Amino acid sequence: MMNRTEKKVEEFVEKYEMVGKDDTVVTGVSGGADSVCLLFMLCSLSKRLGFRVTVCHVNHGLRGGAADEDEAYVIRLCERLGVPCRIFRENVESIARKRKQSTEEAGRMIRREAFEIMCRENGGTKIATAHHRDDNAETVLLNIARGTGIRGLCGIRPVRGKWIRPMLCLSRAEIEEWAAEAGIAFCTDATNEEDVYTRNRIRHNILPAMAEQVNAGAVQHLNDLSLQAQEIWDYIKKETDRAQAECVSYGGKEENSAGAGQDEGTGKIVNISEGIKELDPVVAKALVHRCICEAAGEEKDIEAVHVTDTIALFGKQVGKQTDLPYRVRAVRTYAGVTLERAARPGKNGVKDAEAVLNIPGVTYFPGTGQTIECTILDAGEASFAKEFPQKSYTKCFDYDIIKYSLSARGRRPGDYFTVDGEGGRQKLKSYFINEKVPRQERDRKLLIADGDHIVWIPGMRMSRAYQIGSRTKRILMIKITEDREYVRDDQSIDPGRGS
Repeated sequence: MMNRTEKKVEEFVEKYEMVGKDDTVVTGVSGGADSVCLLFMLCSLSKRLGFRVTVCHVNHGLRGGAADEDEAYVIRLCERLGVPCRIFRENVESIARKRKQSTEEAGRMIRREAFEIMCRENGGTKIATAHHRDDNAETVLLNIARGTGIRGLCGIRPVRGKWIRPMLCLSRAEIEEWAAEAGIAFCTDATNEEDVYTRNRIRHNILPAMAEQVNAGAVQHLNDLSLQAQEIWDYIKKETDRAQAECVSYGGKEENSAGAGQDEGTGKIVNISEGIKELDPVVAKALVHRCICEAAGEEKDIEAVHVTDTIALFGKQVGKQTDLPYRVRAVRTYAGVTLERAARPGKNGVKDAEAVLNIPGVTYFPGTGQTIECTILDAGEASFAKEFPQKSYTKCFDYDIIKYSLSARGRRPGDYFTVDGEGGRQKLKSYFINEKVPRQERDRKLLIADGDHIVWIPGMRMSRAYQIGSRTKRILMIKITEDREYVRDDQSIDPGRGS
């Protein structure tokens, strides 16, 4: 017959629909009181609810013989309960040095990696950890002290994806009382009594002082705050999802498929429209934070100041920018703000690359992965040459008037092209400004150049000086094949003149 504590856990598991009868629950068991009690709880529940239990134990190699004793105890316990067990042995100190993490952070990541491995290799569908109400109170306080928003006040959630916390409804005192009544033995980790780690200091000093000197129900009240924050955050998230669909696009100016148009070593290009100005400030901040994280491919170290700086760009002139973590740059554009992660050093794309064209022949352009095919035709094929549409990536030119070797490259100071039949010139920079091409896009534009004279801006327009005429004897046909892994499609920017 279940006692009150077991019934409380079962009701909590059912309330949050943590497990189903077809689930295999990977359970983290260190050998300490909390995780051992979790194992016993799950084994009892599995008989009534029909799911399977398997154990993951990570030996961090930090406590020598004591850690080996904990490992041996977990193995014996699992054999006694008839539960499959997998042991992971890792040198956490060495891994922490390599990853430039604290041993506490490295240990946490290693445990998560071990759980995920068991899900992949041992059929796990859920991952159960032994967090309880006191752990949640500690987490909320820690987040407040370090600086947090609503999301940090949410603390530890009962369910997050496949991660479940069946004992989050219990206090540490309830767990210890239940273990004593059931006669459950467990190991004691001496490091848990030390105040080396920040969490231990909160556990041993701050929470007890709050309970004794401020309010005996401090832990419960922190947990209540956590639940309220979760409800608020879930609402904000729902509104942010709605705003994202309306105000955010991905890739180049007209290319909105997520992940498209990225150079190797960069993250997602995220465009936030002017529509963000109509959002409630709370939703706007949440949306910008999410967008920065998407552009960076990381969440850690994205702080409120970065969100504020990015939102401030909407009140500034086009071209203004701010640098964000993980090489992300936010740039004010005509349409709003674009977030893009810069290439790693040495990955300079179009800007610093140049390739002299093989005429006739095929040239590979290393800046973008495009291939440029050049073919020489005779004047009799002039009518064929004029059939290509304005935005085509195939163009024909009067080969006889080209002065230098043609090259494929990015823009440079002094670049110009001819805009009319009278020889009128326009600086390339002025053209880009007039056509509202964002600054970061200009450096990615592939150009076909004859010295400083731009022969063609593929996908946009060509110089009038190289058009085929009645005196043309030789025609140069250039065809550019785009590698979609590298190059965004900018054809739609074409102004429809002079091609």
